[in-house]
Amino acid sequence: MLRIASIGECMIELSETAAAGEPGGDMQRTFGGDTLNTAVYLIRCLKQAEMPSGAEVHYVTALGDDPFSAEMLAAWQHEGIATGLVACLPGRLPGLYIIRTDAAGERTFHYWRSAAAARELFRAEQAETLAAALGGFDLVYLSAITLGILDSESRERLFALLDALRHCGCRIAFDSNYRPRLWTSRAEAQEAVGRALGLAALALPTFDDEAALFGDADPEATAARLHALGVEEVVVKCGAEPSLVSRLGQRARVAAETVARVVDTTAAGDSFNAAYLAARLNGADPQTAAAAGHRLAARIIATKGAIIPA
Repeated sequence: MLRIASIGECMIELSETAAAGEPGGDMQRTFGGDTLNTAVYLIRCLKQAEMPSGAEVHYVTALGDDPFSAEMLAAWQHEGIATGLVACLPGRLPGLYIIRTDAAGERTFHYWRSAAAARELFRAEQAETLAAALGGFDLVYLSAITLGILDSESRERLFALLDALRHCGCRIAFDSNYRPRLWTSRAEAQEAVGRALGLAALALPTFDDEAALFGDADPEATAARLHALGVEEVVVKCGAEPSLVSRLGQRARVAAETVARVVDTTAAGDSFNAAYLAARLNGADPQTAAAAGHRLAARIIATKGAIIPA
């Protein structure tokens, strides 16, 4: 059985129910976070694929002992996600964010996460527990948001863990999901993301993030830079434009799906990553996997919220 872990932060999500541009109004409460979104869609895709060998998806994070954390755990377990590697920290709370969506479906996020439990995930004692628990996993997925919520010492422990896992045959998949507010400087983000990419076998960046963080001129420049860091397989997401798939010296563009009406672009990249990973784990070639990623992302952005009903 394949064993997969997604490492990161899930937060309470509040989304405004009022029409775009109208102040006030009610809020709808759910939960979300980039790596959690990918974990949910990944387990759904893998279930649908009915892989002969089977697969289990673990979510690795830290929560509190509050009712909202308990609701999250119950929801993840209902999806089929394994939660044995979720640390529950007494007296702590998950982070929170509010989404405002404009008339074109583009969203703006406002965060309250400075004291979130997930920031404690790689404190010394917890890091040792995770290092032992993740031994023997086939794939570990994380993003630059995973890196950005950690202090420098915790980040070093995470890098050490990823390096050890890689040397034991685990493949590291990384999405350089750049959020400037998580970093003290652009240089700090460049250094951390570069180190993570140096440990990754598969990278799933978004071109806009790479252009903002590293100044890449085009997706081809992004792929070339990542390959130079040692990444074997690169998929550069380009929004509504074709994605760029690059592996073993071969590059191809894969067209995105046409969406009649974009409602909410939240989790578009996260869902793409999930469908891509599921297809690759089930033996599909990179171009076929990218097409699957586009198909799922198209469904997600036509529906409000990060995680649509199963």
